[in-house]
Amino acid sequence: MALPPFALIPALSASLSVPKAFDQTVIRQSEHFQYQPTIWNYDHVESSLGRSSFMGEAYTNKTATLIGDVRVMLEKPVGSLAQFELIDALERLGICHLFKEEINTSLNDMYNYKNSFFNNNLYGTGIAFRIFRQHGFQVSQDVFKTYMEKTGRFKESLCQDVKGMLSLYEASHLVVDGEEVLDEAISFTSKHLRDHLKRANIEPYLNAQVSRSLEIPLHWRMQRSEARWYMDVYAKEENMNPALAQLAKMEFNMLQATFQRDLRNMMRWWTNLGVATKLTFARDRLVESFLSSMGIAYEPQYARCREWLTKVMKFVLIIDDMYDMYASLEELELFTDAVERWDYKAMEKLPQYMKICFLALYNTTNDMAYDILKEQGWDILPYLARS
Repeated sequence: MALPPFALIPALSASLSVPKAFDQTVIRQSEHFQYQPTIWNYDHVESSLGRSSFMGEAYTNKTATLIGDVRVMLEKPVGSLAQFELIDALERLGICHLFKEEINTSLNDMYNYKNSFFNNNLYGTGIAFRIFRQHGFQVSQDVFKTYMEKTGRFKESLCQDVKGMLSLYEASHLVVDGEEVLDEAISFTSKHLRDHLKRANIEPYLNAQVSRSLEIPLHWRMQRSEARWYMDVYAKEENMNPALAQLAKMEFNMLQATFQRDLRNMMRWWTNLGVATKLTFARDRLVESFLSSMGIAYEPQYARCREWLTKVMKFVLIIDDMYDMYASLEELELFTDAVERWDYKAMEKLPQYMKICFLALYNTTNDMAYDILKEQGWDILPYLARS
């Protein structure tokens, strides 16, 4: 009898017979190579994370007051460079998700007057260009031609403006194919910013930003780690806004408490699944997978998304190691066939360790599909099975 679409298969008995095809000895590559064991375990996570004190009513009320203060700042008249700096600070401090509607309204209004922001101020042009592009607005690379010679090179006089060059450097990393002006901007600013670092003639707070940007541009960074780093840098800036600085710290602590709760739940799921103790050839990297999911979807309302991404990444690691390090070609052909058919009966031909992997994958995928159907009304099982 066929199973319902989201049925979970009972755990396999240890007495299942192994097909004759696998009675012969298989030389495993993993016999000569082993990944380092995980440094995390459930008890370690439980004891090290502790319980948060950042979720109480007094804490959330203070946060709500600060959010109201910042909303007032965002509603100021359009046309000021300070508006772009405020939006940039909100994004880098990791609190822009609290003001999505206000930021979009502000940018839509400013876009109607965009030409007024692209003047002879390299810093202002760079930050306006970057913020607009980050939010999907169309801005031409030609706004930077004001700062170029007829030869197509940037003016050497710009190299003394470290803040402006840093702004241009970050803006130029939102380049698309064929934008030669921005390609030239990356080369020009990289060279001169490195020269300034060697001469050690930059203000300390700006020096830290230049060093970090040359290592990894802002557009490529993981938002949560950037927020923690930038909080310390922002505190030293001349125009630091105390309300923003305090809100950033409070929101960071509240999000951290949310992540800790989510991680505990994922550790509980992973421990109960028991795959790590059965498939010891594969990388056991639950915490690292969860960290990656935070980089993709950090906002508090996306807890479910982080959960599903973590589960997907865990199975990607297991199956990747099985294909690369452990299974024979014959075993892999059978496993591939079972997954493509997406039929639990197909696993009868698999060796024991592959049955464990397939069954865990099958149950977890069906479970995810059921949750999404129940919560969102979308039947994604056919797409998950094909992917």
